[in-house]
Amino acid sequence: MKDDTRRARQPASNLGAAPEPQALNRRTVLTAAGALGAWGLLAPAAQAQTAYPARPIRMMVPWPPGQATDQVARVLAQEMSKSIGQPIVIDNRAGAGGAIGTDAVAKAAPDGYTLLAASSGPVSISPLLTKTPYDPERDLLPIGMVGLSPYLLVTAPDFPARDAREFVALVRANPGKYSFASSGTGATAHLITESFNAALGLQAVHVPYKGSVPALTDVIGGQVAYCIETAASTMPLVRGGKLRAYGVSLEKGSSVTPGIPPLASAAGIPGFDLGAWVGLMAPAATPRSVVDKLATELERAMQSAELKQAFNGISVEVDYRRSEDFNRYLKMISGRFSEVIRKGNIKVD
Repeated sequence: MKDDTRRARQPASNLGAAPEPQALNRRTVLTAAGALGAWGLLAPAAQAQTAYPARPIRMMVPWPPGQATDQVARVLAQEMSKSIGQPIVIDNRAGAGGAIGTDAVAKAAPDGYTLLAASSGPVSISPLLTKTPYDPERDLLPIGMVGLSPYLLVTAPDFPARDAREFVALVRANPGKYSFASSGTGATAHLITESFNAALGLQAVHVPYKGSVPALTDVIGGQVAYCIETAASTMPLVRGGKLRAYGVSLEKGSSVTPGIPPLASAAGIPGFDLGAWVGLMAPAATPRSVVDKLATELERAMQSAELKQAFNGISVEVDYRRSEDFNRYLKMISGRFSEVIRKGNIKVD
């Protein structure tokens, strides 16, 4: 009994006793609050370090400097660099008709730091004619289309047809008599001309060249009757009186070919609307947030008066299409070119 009383009179707490629940909760709350406060200070810094873009962006051009896609890419890079917060650096990786540079982007890290200045040849045409090391639909993600390079139907000035209707009537009445030049078998110019011929029932002999310059030289000299080539390569010759232009390949005409009617109406082929497109793409697995950022910056750049003027100077019609619309266009143009290749039995050696 005495021992029980002694124990009952001992202090309720001492140095070895556990803290009261209330004290424990308060300490835990204070510790947690301190941790959250520290995270609150660190989080903005961490986010700033990972915010896109945190370093320069590379825009791969699968063509040599000076080519049309390269010129468009340099204008885009300059405009987008003004607001995106980092420089956009052009990297020319030419070869294999644009396939080498295109493949490099298809296999690049999908982090938004490697972009493709994409164009018709390596994306819409080459995969239909040859086995490419990339699949555009699987490996590349369209960010936006920016422009179209229109093509002109041209002959030597003394060709015996005053307008597109007379041209069509003359060539149609003489199957196999006339020839047409192109910058190469399977080139965009070749497929556009084949599409034009097929739509009007024209039978002419294809003469492929290694580039547009020798092709146009022989058209001027009369060795070849006609060709449909880019406005960039033909307009200076048309202005100089060395070529006669009958129409432009875009259905609504083009601001870069003033005074030249659309072939759709001039030659009597409603719906004829073909050109060499240029756009911006990224590796397929690029995060959505990065793609959205790039799309926003691209759309902002496309509103620039300086960009529009620069495009006009390189004979590229501004034709901006957001990702979804661009993707639909790619499917449409691929289907059209695929049909031309199949019907014309076009093969690349």
